[in-house]
Amino acid sequence: MDKDKPKKPANALIPQATPLGLEELAAYQEGSIVSRILLKTGSGSITLFAFDKNQALSEHTTPFEALAHILEGEAEFIVGGKAMSLKAGQLVWMPANIPHALKATTRFKMLLTMLSEVSL
Repeated sequence: MDKDKPKKPANALIPQATPLGLEELAAYQEGSIVSRILLKTGSGSITLFAFDKNQALSEHTTPFEALAHILEGEAEFIVGGKAMSLKAGQLVWMPANIPHALKATTRFKMLLTMLSEVSL
């Protein structure tokens, strides 16, 4: 085994302690939503999404607490009936079991962290 080669833990889909650029992990595809799970455990996951303009996720719920961090571009979110515009650098918490939806107003990327339990 090569000692210099980055290791990939069993629950990670990317190598540990290795700088990676977002463009390497999820590229935009015309007319599509691209997702890539970066880390998954029994208590949650971290997923990178790349949405082409006007792509959307219809209203749904999940049993996980979710934190969407917008990395580039802009999107319209509806969380629990409240509509909001988010742009690069902003984030929104979507509580478990609360209906939410989103639509890309431009091409945008987000990092979605989902946790089965949140301690406040």
